Amino acid sequence: MTELRVRVTQDSASRWRRRGGEYATLREALEVAEPGDTLTVRPGTFREAVLVDKPVTLVAEQGPGSVRISAPESAVRGGTALTLTAGATVRGLTVEGSDRSAPAVLLAGADGAVLADCRVETASAVGVELVDGARAQLLNCTVENPAGLGVRLRGGSRAELLDCEVAAAGQSGVAVLGASELRAERLRVHGAGGAGVLLAEPGTVAELVGCEVYEVRGSGVQAEAQAVGRLSDCTVHRVSGNGLSLDGGAELELVSCRVHEVPENAADLRGGAKLTLRQVTVHGFGRGALSVWDGGTKVLAEGCRFHSAQGDYPALWVSDGAALELADCALDDLPDALFVLDQGSSATARDCSFSAIRSSAVSVSGGASATLSGCRVQGAGTGLWFRDHGSGGLLTDCEIAEVATGVIVTKGADPVLRGCTVRGASEAGVYVSAQGRGEFEDVRVSQGGGFGFHVIDGCRTRLVRCRAERNARAGFEFSEPGPVAEGCTSDDAAPLPAPAPAVPAAVPAPSAPPLAGLVAAVQTSSSAPTTAVIGPIPDCRPAEVALAELDALVGLATVKQEVRTLIDMISVGRARQRAGLKAPSPRRHLVFTGSPGTGKTTVARLYGEILASLGVLQRGHLVEVARLDLVGEHIGSTAIRTAAAFDRSRGGVLFIDEAYALAPEDGGRDFGREAIDTLVKLMEDHRDEVVVIVAGYTAEMERFLAANPGLSSRFSRTVTFPDYSADELLDIARAQAAEHEYRLDAATEDALRSHFTAIDRSAGFGNGRTARQVFETMIERHASRVAHLPSPTTEDLQLLVPADLP
Repeated sequence: MTELRVRVTQDSASRWRRRGGEYATLREALEVAEPGDTLTVRPGTFREAVLVDKPVTLVAEQGPGSVRISAPESAVRGGTALTLTAGATVRGLTVEGSDRSAPAVLLAGADGAVLADCRVETASAVGVELVDGARAQLLNCTVENPAGLGVRLRGGSRAELLDCEVAAAGQSGVAVLGASELRAERLRVHGAGGAGVLLAEPGTVAELVGCEVYEVRGSGVQAEAQAVGRLSDCTVHRVSGNGLSLDGGAELELVSCRVHEVPENAADLRGGAKLTLRQVTVHGFGRGALSVWDGGTKVLAEGCRFHSAQGDYPALWVSDGAALELADCALDDLPDALFVLDQGSSATARDCSFSAIRSSAVSVSGGASATLSGCRVQGAGTGLWFRDHGSGGLLTDCEIAEVATGVIVTKGADPVLRGCTVRGASEAGVYVSAQGRGEFEDVRVSQGGGFGFHVIDGCRTRLVRCRAERNARAGFEFSEPGPVAEGCTSDDAAPLPAPAPAVPAAVPAPSAPPLAGLVAAVQTSSSAPTTAVIGPIPDCRPAEVALAELDALVGLATVKQEVRTLIDMISVGRARQRAGLKAPSPRRHLVFTGSPGTGKTTVARLYGEILASLGVLQRGHLVEVARLDLVGEHIGSTAIRTAAAFDRSRGGVLFIDEAYALAPEDGGRDFGREAIDTLVKLMEDHRDEVVVIVAGYTAEMERFLAANPGLSSRFSRTVTFPDYSADELLDIARAQAAEHEYRLDAATEDALRSHFTAIDRSAGFGNGRTARQVFETMIERHASRVAHLPSPTTEDLQLLVPADLP
């Protein structure tokens, strides 16, 4: 008796009900089943080629793995074990196939078939194939096909793969072709003999979310022939080829993805392909992180990190007319970071960091160009190297620190650098040779072990308002005529000589004396030899003038002594450094404590100006902020505001008034703490560029310093501003009167002294501000009084009398 192994249950809401039945084969059961019926399959192996052409449900009675479908070798449909041409659901079945010319599972219906909890264990041409506009879902399915492709979509088909696995494919794990569309979530592809995911042909689109591609014998994701793909939160790793391969105008976008442990390139692009990376991490690559070739090929990377190269190749390689754009990216622990080669090739980097680069951070050659703004190079053999004719670019507001050589320009290269800084180069800060050119505007080179700006071979380099300070050999070295220097300064330059008297035309001018090092013969644009004089730092008021203004302030004797002590330490440290001795490193950041109106802002402004005149700061300007300028209304905005204020103060002084407001006593989750944490990090990262002064009441400032462990170590010196005495307030009033051309007689001064002695010095007392307010009230009362005089004299218009006091 034949065993009945398939039970058909009528689940449809047909008006004419019929009895269900049990059948020996799937074919028999499917012949009698009607749309909406469920076929419950008992455990066992069905050696038949199954065609499902009705919207029914096939389900394994005892769950996944208990039922197998295995097509016989003589199957009519070329060895395809399971074919679905309708919107059927197959759940919990295992499908076997062995025909190398046919798929094990074929989905050809446009009504939306579903495979759930199924396994395809086969040695077929394809494990699961969708053709001719098919629509299907694969849910928690596994495909193993060591003989061919894992899953293939073609002919405009569409598939959704959720929580699926493609393993042990002899060719590509998933192939999306012929204008088909794939959406996959949490898909795992591994053990493939070709690309993990292959996208090809115009109109093909794939979206992968939370997927993983690993241990494949080819590229992780390969896109070509104008296919388009988007990957979110995906990982590609441990592949034998490239992590990503793009060609033929294909486009890929990766968001919050990871590509690592790749022996070749993490991404290789050619033939006009386009790649967009956002918040992507790339590391452990054997050749390059990005290898970008051919005209029209483009890469955009935003918020990405490229690090820990395993080989000796440049991490980012742009050649043959390709283009690369980086924004807010980090590149670290690399042999070389960015190489741009060949005419028409370009790289743009904005707010990027390059650190721990063993050779060159940026190399530009063969007529290529690089544009960098707001970038930082920290620790490299060479910061930037422009190598040959036609190579150049524009660098603005970039920082290069702790490198062997900051910027090299050779063999006719001609870059432009504006507002950049080079600090701590062990050799030259800027080195130009072999007909290199270059224009350097407002570039600062400091603390180098060699020359600041070293131009040889008569190169026609142009330097405008450049500044060199604390460089071991000299600030500027021009070995031959050629460079043009305008408004440049150096801390080892002699004072500029007074202008020579005019020489009558009949008398030949004397020949210029030989100039070495800081004063060099150069060529102007008209090729006439001229003399470029490198002036001494400062390019602002001399320190003596600013110190004299400090001394002229009323009172503040202890404050003046503290500032002079700091200035003396800096000056002697500079002298010891020039003598080859170790120089002390005084803490330049200060805490100003005291009541309002005691001159804290004025002293901060003068302190910055004095430091600039000594070459410690580049500009010495004052940026005054309070809590409102630093603390935002929502998460993340505080760090942005604080960084913006810090950036405005670069080269000068950041003065934070009432800084204790950033650390309220009952702050809890107050955003002020975020401002403090951001400030501490910025002070460490840019410790030689900005002086930070925090001010406020004495007791409250102690609470502020305790808000972050890093604050007390960075603010090791506190300057206390005492309240003004009555005599000092009178001196301020006298100075106000003289400045505005008023006069105080003896009686008025006595009345003022008595007024200041008796004035309330509680919380509302404003010290110098109070003195100025009193004076302003006096001139208002004076105006009301004098306006009623019939014919006021000059003395009447100037003299303030006791009656004018408030």
